[in-house]
Amino acid sequence: MLFDSHCHLDDPRLLPRLPELLAAALVAGVEAFLIPGVKPDGWPQIAELSRNYPQIVPAFGVHPQHAHLLDPDALNELRRLSHFSAAIGEIGLDYTLASPGRDLQQQAFRAQLRLAVEAGLPVLIHCRKAFPDLLAILKQELAAPVAGVMHAFSGSAEIAADCLRLGLHVSLAGSVTYANARRPLAVAALVPLERLLLETDAPDLAPEPHRGGTNLPHFLTVTAGRVAAIRGLAVEELARATSDNARRLFRLGPRLEWPDRSASTFP
Repeated sequence: MLFDSHCHLDDPRLLPRLPELLAAALVAGVEAFLIPGVKPDGWPQIAELSRNYPQIVPAFGVHPQHAHLLDPDALNELRRLSHFSAAIGEIGLDYTLASPGRDLQQQAFRAQLRLAVEAGLPVLIHCRKAFPDLLAILKQELAAPVAGVMHAFSGSAEIAADCLRLGLHVSLAGSVTYANARRPLAVAALVPLERLLLETDAPDLAPEPHRGGTNLPHFLTVTAGRVAAIRGLAVEELARATSDNARRLFRLGPRLEWPDRSASTFP
């Protein structure tokens, strides 16, 4: 089975078709999904989906493009939700954005890192054109003990090695299948198998031959096939290893299920 470690099933492009998409994914061998939070008003939807679908694992956080929304009330709510979350995320830095500014992004990133350390949870990290600052902040905030994952990793093999030294996992998405891919291929070959995860980032980053269209959960098999070929592994071996990695990192059950969510205290 495959675990999709980063999949926005709450996105309006996917949510209306969710039962159909989950059924298609199951047929393809994709059996569990982690939905990351992006902004506070989306957290209730993620909580509801994780209540209704045992194969959906919840995470809560504020994406750097919404860093301005991480006010004291949102941070308090994130602290409350951390008791019901597999991770804090997605969080990080994105210097391709004109707004919010870098200072505000860094403040939000630091605040959520500190919360993750406090809660003992891993982090889901988004990074674009900001690796030097992001790695420096991780070191300054002593975030290595919480571990986490560089989602849809877009850096070089050298930067991947820096991330691994900080105790992070590296997650590969559909970009590793692109005809013009170079750095993702080197990263796919470099990362130790025990630190590797797979994701779709659906509905974005659709793999070849679906590039440019809506990414769907069952397309994870395309990415898995490409990574397995790069590493000289059977797809089944790669699926087993990356699913085991997710189980350990996010503290999931033997079939990647999230703990019981029937309690009235679950949000």
